[in-house]
This record gives sequence, structure tokens and C-alpha cells, in this order.
Amino acid sequence: MPGPLAGIRVLDLTWALSGPYGTMILADLGAEVIKVERPPAGDIARENGPFVADVSSYFFSINRGKRSMTLNLKHPEGKRLLRELVKHVDVLTENFVPGTMDRLGLGYEVLKSDNPRLIYAATSGFGQTGPYRSRPAMDVIVQGISGLMSITGPEGGPPVRVGTSVGDIVAGMFTAIGILAALQERERSGLGQMIDVAMLDSQIAILENALVRYFVAGELPKPLGTRHPILTPFQAFPTKDGYIVLTLTGGGENVWALFCAKIGLYDYMDDPRFQTNASRTEHHAELERLVSAALRERTTAEWLAEFEELGIPCGPLNTIAEAVADPQVNERQMIVRIEHPRAGAIPVSGSPVKLSRTPPDVSRPAPDLGADTEAILHDLLGLTDDEITRLRAAGVL
Repeated sequence: MPGPLAGIRVLDLTWALSGPYGTMILADLGAEVIKVERPPAGDIARENGPFVADVSSYFFSINRGKRSMTLNLKHPEGKRLLRELVKHVDVLTENFVPGTMDRLGLGYEVLKSDNPRLIYAATSGFGQTGPYRSRPAMDVIVQGISGLMSITGPEGGPPVRVGTSVGDIVAGMFTAIGILAALQERERSGLGQMIDVAMLDSQIAILENALVRYFVAGELPKPLGTRHPILTPFQAFPTKDGYIVLTLTGGGENVWALFCAKIGLYDYMDDPRFQTNASRTEHHAELERLVSAALRERTTAEWLAEFEELGIPCGPLNTIAEAVADPQVNERQMIVRIEHPRAGAIPVSGSPVKLSRTPPDVSRPAPDLGADTEAILHDLLGLTDDEITRLRAAGVL
């Protein structure tokens, strides 16, 4: 069954992480994604390990399902070919420092004259406007500037970077959302448009509770470890053999009393300090001390069985190895093994988007550098073998 984006063609000039992650989402959903890479090295992510045979598993994990062609955008012939390709695609994506495409003579205003239906998606560190627009950015930079690192880490401790590259990944996700919205709008207007997504903007957009607490409550959010700022308990607690994560939120009536009875804190079942979520949050330090001491008496698995019986939301604090072996994760096909002709089967994350009729396809490997150059130039532009040979000899491909 073709994916929901079958028939949509994307010219993908992105590199590293933010842009490729967004176009991977589109490829999973059935779009034809043509990854345009600079000769002779290609996307710098191809240099990132760990390697299987000569294949970067990092590159593989965020470029599955795409096609690859090489094109030198600094060469006049390369620019001409890109403009010709633009006439045959629905979307162009890039994540260069703002102004780069304009300097190449390939900015949005130029390309939309070639294809008025073109959706041009630009992902950058700080966006196409503003005092920081020309600055390069990496994940750790936007995690810092956005304030995210100031609320991540142990209470009273130093700032901590979130363990995955959320600065890049969230921007890639918002870019994909913007592209889908623009495609839908084009059905009405018949026209494309430019999409401007910034990594910093995307981090500000996910601060949710922290922004509300600052603007409405006048509170400067700080790191709280695994604890939640307004829900208590809502964190990780130590057990006899590891950790358990739990919350009483959504546990029903008398949940505090039932919880106390289950863990042996009978003297605190009616303690006024712990009867409501607000009072528990006010006295969180004492609650954490009491609950931690009680939970250390039994293993994580033993407590999970007890709490699940009460309907208390809970789970183990897994390592990555435990998470990828979890039966729920595997039932949902969130770990898939994609075959590569040289590297064999490489496990990667599956798609979290489950569609009943047109499910995502995550079975296709990432392409070798330039693997589809000839086919794309033949099929889309009608170039002959001799013309392609000449372009390659001139350093265009």
C-alpha cells in the first residue's frame, strides 16, 4: 500500500541532523526524498560512527528510505541543474545558515519563479530574521540559549544537556509539520510558500510549564531532577535493585491513602501535609525522604506488581538496553532492522505514527553517496549518459 505522501517529491539539501530528521519523517510516510549532497564527501553525518563495514550507522538512522545524488551548487552548471530539478518537485528543504542560498543565487524568490507551487522549507539555528540569524548553531547551543538546560539536571546542581539532541530533532519535527500544513494549503490556493523554522524557536515552543510558571506565577524555574514542578509525587524513586518512576496523578480517589498502605506508611495516610497534590508539592522534600526509604525495601518488579494492581501509573527506569528489549516497544514495532547490502541488518527506531490503511514504510536503507545521481538526471531531466559523463568530469556531480 503506498504511503500517505505517495506522489510528493522532496528535494532535500539538508545535512547533519535537524533537516535530515524532518525529511526522514516525510520519507517514512511515503514521499520520494531526493537527498542532494556535495561532491565528493557528501553529508558530514556520513563521517559519524559507529560504523558497520564502511557504513555510518548514525547517517543510516536518519536517512533511511531516501535517494542520493551529488551536485556541486557552487558550479554554474550545478546551479542550473538544481533550478531544473525544482520544476519537478513539490518541496525543497535546506538547513544552511540564512543567506547561504541567496548568495548562491538559489534563494526562495528565485526558485519560486521556476516553480510557483514550490514549498521551500528552511531550518536554521535562529531563523531567517533577528539579530542572531547569521550565527551557526548546534544542539547544545540552543539548549543553552533557550533556557532548557537551566531547568534540566539535579536539584541544586549544574545545568545538564538533555540526553538526546532535542534542539535538532524538535526543529526537524516542526519542519515536517510545516511542510504538511503547506501541502494542505496548496490544495486550496495552488501556490507554494516559504517555511522558516528555527531551532531556538522550537525549543521555546516546548517549554510549556516553565513559561507558564514564569509569566503567571512569577517563578523562575530551576532544575528539579526527575521531579515535576506542580505534581507530587511524579519522579523516579530508588528501589532495592534500581529505580521506579511513578505518579499518583490519575490514580483515582483516596490514592494517597492506598499508596501509603501499600508501601507501609500507615502513620501518614491522614497526614494533612500530603492529602492534596498542592500540599504534597509544598512538602515534597519530606515526602521524597519517606517514600524513598519505603521503596528501598523491595525490588522494582515487586513494586510494579503492587502499584499496577492499584492502577497507579508507574514503570521501571530502564537503561537503553532494557528499553529496546521491552515487550511493549517491540509489540509496537519501534525497533526495526533494515537490511543494507554491505552492512547487513542495522537496527534503528521505527515510526511512532501508526496509520490503519497507509502505514509508514521504514524498510528501505539509507542510500550510498550519489547512488541515484544518474537515474534522477535521466528520469527527471532527460539527460543522456554522455551528458552525465561530461558533468561528472567537470566536477558538477
